[in-house]
Amino acid sequence: MTFHLHDTLTGQIVPLPARTPGHVGIYVCGPTVYNYIHVGNARPAVVFDTVVRHLRASGLQVKFVRNFTDIDDKIIKAAVEANEDPRVFAQRFVDAYLADTGALRCVRPDAEPRVSDHLPEIVELVQTLIARGHAYERDGDVYFSVRTFERYGKLSKRDLDQLRAGERVAVDERKDDALDFALWKAAKPHEPPGARWPSSWGEGRPGWHIECSAMARKHLGDGFDLHGGGLDLIFPHHENEIAQSESATGVPFCHAWMHNGFININDEKMAKSRMAEMGSLAKHFVLRNVLQHVDAEGVRLWLLGTHYRAPLNFELAEASRPDGSPSVRFPGLEEAERRVEYFYETRMRIAAKLGANAPARGADVKLPDDIAAMKRSFAGAMDDDLNTAVALASVADVFKRANEACDAGKRDAAMLPALHAAIAYVTSVLGVAEDDAEAFFARVRARRVAERGIEPTEIDALVQERIDARKAKDFARADEIRARLLGQGIEIRDSATGSSWRVA
Repeated sequence: MTFHLHDTLTGQIVPLPARTPGHVGIYVCGPTVYNYIHVGNARPAVVFDTVVRHLRASGLQVKFVRNFTDIDDKIIKAAVEANEDPRVFAQRFVDAYLADTGALRCVRPDAEPRVSDHLPEIVELVQTLIARGHAYERDGDVYFSVRTFERYGKLSKRDLDQLRAGERVAVDERKDDALDFALWKAAKPHEPPGARWPSSWGEGRPGWHIECSAMARKHLGDGFDLHGGGLDLIFPHHENEIAQSESATGVPFCHAWMHNGFININDEKMAKSRMAEMGSLAKHFVLRNVLQHVDAEGVRLWLLGTHYRAPLNFELAEASRPDGSPSVRFPGLEEAERRVEYFYETRMRIAAKLGANAPARGADVKLPDDIAAMKRSFAGAMDDDLNTAVALASVADVFKRANEACDAGKRDAAMLPALHAAIAYVTSVLGVAEDDAEAFFARVRARRVAERGIEPTEIDALVQERIDARKAKDFARADEIRARLLGQGIEIRDSATGSSWRVA
């Protein structure tokens, strides 16, 4: 099959365009680095990482570009308040973003351009727009003349004449039209040296929209294949990218647009007013705060559990630790984490059965018809506008079949290499449960132990006492210890190789 997506520009499900057969160029708008990212910012990171993983697994050569906006009014303001050079300040949050998305198992893009490294390209593009009559200079500022681009509004489906001054645009008497937007902003006297760059119009910095046009053009060329981002970027950011790029080049900026939906909090739309109402609870929407309570792979699976264009509900609730201190719970994320545990447990069962005979990841293993059908169903759902919700149903079938094969013993032993290969494929595309299983369980156990104030040595002693009681056939004492531990949220797991425990 061919990957199909809902193209925001046409409103249709279309096949993935590719200028060069077998090759795809993708540009995704990255973060403005002035703070730590929240769960809403994590959604496009995971969605488009999964798109890239799937396309590559399908045999396509993908050039994936995601930018960093490291020049911006918010960055300058925050850096000044922190008494820090804006470039140093921005770098700190670039590093934080890479750490947070790395924890979510997002693969680094092929190119990660920064605005600060592309000033010559930006200035050249602005000069072209002025020369072609699509932009004008006022006192060191440069504005794009929206009414010179006849197709303005084609992405967001907005009628230019119905757009009111002040609606998502700044009213400025220096503009020819209230809808015109800044391509270049003159430096202000109070701004630090790290916030200004030279240009034909004096020192200043680029506007928000022009940067992506310049960076996408440099790294992917004119008329690249696919542009991605969140729904909030359709207007004005992506609309303005189209206008300025196509006015400068005379060719389509890109051939298809893919936008992910919003995240709601406790069934309410996320907004500044809503976050203010939540008070201290709102800080738990910040991704790195969430990762103190839920494993990153659980967050990733939760993000993929709903179709990328649909709204996603983030459940957040106050809770208490065993000592009575305040804490927080994330019911949906916690359930996703338990699902990831199940995936890893299944992988460990298969590995134990296969031993040294386990095929290497990516090995060419012939799949029996039923397993091949599950794999095709998964790939088909992913090709259908990245329908991860349906794809995960096929994943569940594969893991269920794997556990049945493990339970059946020798009768189904021949199926295990094929199931091992199928699981390796689906987990590599989803970016979930592809890590070292022991490392995952150690990570989860350490966090849960710390959260609940459990002393591991005491649990180890009780588990050993239970083992000794069973050996002595004192099953009443063994059951008593199991019940006691279960009451503390500790689950005992017995296997042929011994007994272990985990925090449920």
